Amino acid sequence: MATEFVESSEIRALFAAQMSEMYRLEVPAYGDLVSLVEDINAEKLAQDPTLEDRLRATGGLNRLNQERHGAIRLGSARELQLIRRFFAVLGMFAVGYYDLGPSGMPVHSTAFRPVDPAELSKNPFRVFTSLLETRAISDPSIRDDADAVLRQRQIFSNEASELLLRFEDRGGLTQTQVEEFVPALVDTFKWHEQAALTVDQYNSMNQIHQLVADIVSFKGPHINHLTPRTLDIDAAHSTMPHRGITPKETIEGPPRRKCPILLRQTSFKAIEEAVVFQGENGEAVQGHHRARFGEIEQRGAALTQKGRSLYDATLQKAHDLMAEGGPRHAALSTAFGQFPDDWTQIRQLGLGFFQYQNVSGDRLTGRSVGDLEALVDDGLVRADPITYEDFLPVSAAGIFRSNLTDESARECVSFSLNEFETSLGAEVRNPFYLYESLQRDSIHSALR
Repeated sequence: MATEFVESSEIRALFAAQMSEMYRLEVPAYGDLVSLVEDINAEKLAQDPTLEDRLRATGGLNRLNQERHGAIRLGSARELQLIRRFFAVLGMFAVGYYDLGPSGMPVHSTAFRPVDPAELSKNPFRVFTSLLETRAISDPSIRDDADAVLRQRQIFSNEASELLLRFEDRGGLTQTQVEEFVPALVDTFKWHEQAALTVDQYNSMNQIHQLVADIVSFKGPHINHLTPRTLDIDAAHSTMPHRGITPKETIEGPPRRKCPILLRQTSFKAIEEAVVFQGENGEAVQGHHRARFGEIEQRGAALTQKGRSLYDATLQKAHDLMAEGGPRHAALSTAFGQFPDDWTQIRQLGLGFFQYQNVSGDRLTGRSVGDLEALVDDGLVRADPITYEDFLPVSAAGIFRSNLTDESARECVSFSLNEFETSLGAEVRNPFYLYESLQRDSIHSALR
């Protein structure tokens, strides 16, 4: 009798649920954030039946309230390669590369997420994963201390590692094994009140960069935020203070639009938590650390490379206007005036990716890709924007920076995709190819 293995989407859903439960217990304000987002989403859908119809047509309605992304920070290539193998059990793979070095962060990142549309529809959980590059630490003695700590650190339990090897050897896990594996993996990302450093080491690393202290100081890569998805981030942002939640000052990403694009994010400030450090003579020293926070995201349409180039140029223009002293809101509004805010224009100009469906009830025999626009105009084919599943480096850096207590200028270091892939031990998938494939497949399906 063949062994019955649990599907990766089921393991991923269980993992996401247990991570959310753990974070809600550790950071109660996260639970308040989830409740706020659920209320905003219900109100938005009631006000906008067209949006609800589009979400239902593209499979986005079912996944909305379960959608989350988390973020972790790793200290070495060894840890990154291990996390890649663990996330493969959950059907999550490295997609997209984000160099945060130019923003003064000593890390570069990827996102582990499902890549198949059906898998995304079942459970879209994703984890933004950053890797510390200790070569960015300018002080040699502090760099040596960090490397020594990270070489000795074991972030996964023996139980989790044994079940990983069983998965890789046999191609799956049984239900009983999954019930052991998921809690063991979730335990990897819990908060550790006991630091792995002396208080002097912590202070030295904190002076170099707070991210260095956050990554090196603890026994494991604690989850530093979880993020529910909202349909109206402006409403969520303005409502947060009324729920006793203090938001960051601004929303990261593009301004509010009729046709949302890419990703907009906001967060509440990181909480200060008690930590026990080692003293010079081995005694316990009470201290504090600030790292974990809550975030909200609003996902818009995925842009083509042409659209992304226009977006990047538009964002740069906004930054130039702000550098000249213009108010942020006015600068964004002026700059983004050149980016079309109409789905038909965005589609016809090739700025965004779209999913096509035959709604005629008939086979479109003899029709070709060249007929697509006419078929959409005639109402025979429906075109809906494809949801952006990934992240923005400028926005990620902005969220990171808003939770640093020392916001002084940092030395900029650039990293590379090749370096990251060497550390990862695998290729990072190009998100543009994934969106292009989804659009192409939907066109072929509609025309068949």
